[in-house]
Amino acid sequence: MSKKTATKEQEQQDFSAGRRSFLTKSAIAAGIAAAAPIAAVAPDAAQAAVIPGPATSNPLARRRANLAYATRRDAAIFQRSLPLPPHPDNGDEAAYPDKIGSFHKALPHDHLGEVDRLAFRQLKRALIRRNNAEFEAIPLGGVRKLANPQATYAYSLEGADSHALAMPAAPAFASADQVAETVEVYWHALLRDVPFDDYATNPLALAAVEDMNRFSYFSSKYDGGVTVDNLFRGETAGDLSGPYVSQLLLKDIPYGATSIPQRYRVESPGFDFMTNYGEWLDVQRGNVPGSSIFAPPRYISDARSLGSYVHVDFTYQAYLSAAQIIAGGLGINPWSPNLPYANSATQGGFVTFGGGDLLTLVAKAAQEALKTAWFQKWEVHLRLRPETFGGRIHNHLTGAATYPIDSSLYDVNVFDETFARNGNYLLPMGYPEGSPTHPAYPAGHACVAGACVTMLKAFFDNDLAIPDPVVASVDGQNLVPYAGDTLTIGGELNKLAANISIGRDLAGVHYRTDGIEGLLIGELVAIRMLSDIKRVYNEDFDGFTFRGFDDSIVNV
Repeated sequence: MSKKTATKEQEQQDFSAGRRSFLTKSAIAAGIAAAAPIAAVAPDAAQAAVIPGPATSNPLARRRANLAYATRRDAAIFQRSLPLPPHPDNGDEAAYPDKIGSFHKALPHDHLGEVDRLAFRQLKRALIRRNNAEFEAIPLGGVRKLANPQATYAYSLEGADSHALAMPAAPAFASADQVAETVEVYWHALLRDVPFDDYATNPLALAAVEDMNRFSYFSSKYDGGVTVDNLFRGETAGDLSGPYVSQLLLKDIPYGATSIPQRYRVESPGFDFMTNYGEWLDVQRGNVPGSSIFAPPRYISDARSLGSYVHVDFTYQAYLSAAQIIAGGLGINPWSPNLPYANSATQGGFVTFGGGDLLTLVAKAAQEALKTAWFQKWEVHLRLRPETFGGRIHNHLTGAATYPIDSSLYDVNVFDETFARNGNYLLPMGYPEGSPTHPAYPAGHACVAGACVTMLKAFFDNDLAIPDPVVASVDGQNLVPYAGDTLTIGGELNKLAANISIGRDLAGVHYRTDGIEGLLIGELVAIRMLSDIKRVYNEDFDGFTFRGFDDSIVNV
């Protein structure tokens, strides 16, 4: 074993130990609750403190300014006092001088889709030097620009700094797990137009189950392995109960004086992109040779419609809608009994601990989650996208190149199924542009989902049943009553997070770990934000209590 390999393995072990110690949501919440409190500045001390600021003859204004300064300072000191984790990567960037295992979409590429090394070196130089001129000097291969790499350096005034949270390394280029995740993404593509409710009888879905169970990566995730009942689902208890699609993506959305049916425009069934090599290569270089064709709006009932939703949604759209549905569309009182106004005889929440507060926090959580995601994407992992790995598979299987891809590649049927459909081994994509021009790991949608759903779970009663559940008809034209497992607010919020995360996988732009690990780090973003909220509000409050993605009780 080389010294470099040993170092990488030690970093991963250090990360795993550290995560068990203080980076899991329960541990971090417990750490927040148990940490020695930062001494608050007493009113008299704040009044006497000499803090530069605009002159004022109003002593109350100066006292308030000093208290605001002290509160912000103490929150920042508290965040700084929490342990800092390592940031392991999978070693691919160092392992391959030709950068075949790294993200470099939109840079110049050769005929194999391998990056121009000088262009990649300039990208890395810009990321290291953090200088705008260096970013402007990055050569591009087409018309698309890199997606906001300088966001990785942005600071925040609430919650954890983007560099203070960590995640495990992604599967390495040459690993069996990398092949396993890619096999799932290829099956997503082949089943894109099969209704979720038809998986139980669809031959391709049965073939997908067989292929995926060849990998311990998948067979260990669910009791009894992968089945048609859990195929392509998330990994929480809520994900495995009831219909595939969350109630919060189906029920009408109260919106002021009206309501909005959740019927969405869908990219045309049977029409995929990047199914020929010239188009694939052009997209890697940063061009968009095609455009979407759309079918009429319908309810989400299959992978195509869910992938279409997450193609054009804005960052916190699903969670803004979910908040409106839960708070005003279910006909029940959904608020958590742990909130300070739950039992007040004279007051109700709004600006704090109420609807106005929650909607603002959902939007803030989305932004803070993206800052954390962008640091991980650009500074730590630079994971290549599935479409690029698909190109590596195509060139490897056709003999155009030889890559260190795990031999499990030859043990599955999905690549032959893909070749039979399209005449090549490329990954059929749901979007004409393929993936965005930023690295895969973690998924931005998933980080936002983890953070926003955690905010919603902190404010709502996770265990309340959702009344009158529905499911989309197979053709997506109508909603019909669902009679089955009891569906709870917490479970359907978890399912919503998984739907949004895996929806991006269904379109071909992410792998499973991009989403699952993205949800978990997004959850930590929200927990750290909630710890600050507890410090800066006036109400007597014991803290937020909700169920985490692993169904454990989290107290902040």
